[in-house]
Amino acid sequence: QLQLVESGGGLVQPGGSLRLSCAASGGTLDYYAIGWFRQAPGKEREGVSCISSSAGVTNYANSVKGRFTISRDNAKNTVYLQMNSLKPEDTAVYSCAASWLTCVHEYYYWGQGTQVTVSS
Repeated sequence: QLQLVESGGGLVQPGGSLRLSCAASGGTLDYYAIGWFRQAPGKEREGVSCISSSAGVTNYANSVKGRFTISRDNAKNTVYLQMNSLKPEDTAVYSCAASWLTCVHEYYYWGQGTQVTVSS
């Protein structure tokens, strides 16, 4: 069964940057689209970004467009989320999840998440 582990979260000042990683084991990511999601305390989970299995299609939530970039390195079995110009409202637990081929399918495999805190 595919296992996903997120890393790279932490505490950062407003305007700073972080790069999150989603590393897979137990299988290859070659046939999976990977989405990033976030959830702040007391709020609903929000889709942040997704990248198709071929990396030919990416999408972003309006709240992060122009600031976040999703990418993948299938040779390393890893998907990344580069987060720039971070704002306090970006504070949340960030999780990655895998879907089949494209970003429009259900997400069947989830990581446990990594905490991102943006505060001055």
